[in-house]
Amino acid sequence: MNMAANPVRGEASLRVCGETLVLRPSFAALVAAEAEVGSLLALVERAAAGRIGIAELVALLWHCLRDPPPVDRNAFAEGVTAAGIAAATPALKVLIGQILGGR
Repeated sequence: MNMAANPVRGEASLRVCGETLVLRPSFAALVAAEAEVGSLLALVERAAAGRIGIAELVALLWHCLRDPPPVDRNAFAEGVTAAGIAAATPALKVLIGQILGGR
């Protein structure tokens, strides 16, 4: 079971598939996300312009999961989609803040 997100560490929480998951944008997580979606700065620019794709959003969230989720990536993606992008937006804002500002 995941413990609560620690905002001092740059963590955010996200409710998916009935579980509260913790996201931590560590260096390794961001490198993995960037390898999949391309430049994170370009992703931030697209997000700011309202042009981030759901696949990019799910990839960033997936790679930033602090602990392995209780579901596979496809189920995670379906859960993010079912909850709606608005539900993921607070966590995305935290991740973007970490990408831009770091800790």
